[in-house]
Amino acid sequence: MEEVVFCGQHDSGMMESVRDVGERWGKGTEFRYSEDWRSEIRDFNGFTVHLTMYGLSVEREIERVREAENLQVVVGSEKVPREVYEESDLNLAVGHQPHSEIAALAVLLDRVSELKEEFEAAEIQVEPSDGRKLTSDD
Repeated sequence: MEEVVFCGQHDSGMMESVRDVGERWGKGTEFRYSEDWRSEIRDFNGFTVHLTMYGLSVEREIERVREAENLQVVVGSEKVPREVYEESDLNLAVGHQPHSEIAALAVLLDRVSELKEEFEAAEIQVEPSDGRKLTSDD
């Protein structure tokens, strides 16, 4: 993942927190805020997927997403403007029942990229364990 763009109400504390997590758990992703979500979607040169429980099934459409050379994923919240649905190349559902937006993103990332177990240049890494929480800095 190259970049995460947050739109909507700016929260400097949240931005500082995600940058800190990115630094400690793995570098390589840029985080920024944009006031103009419309231009972020319209000006993107690639394939835009909007995650919504009203979209087409991820099971049936996942190959279209995997084949995209440059992928933008839009994760909305409640009351997503109609324009997001219209501007997206694909409105995709990981389930057709209410669920969290972050859960939908996690499912999509897992299906698309087969998430790595660890990230390059991370200061902290999880050490798998069946009974304890272990990290490389313990």
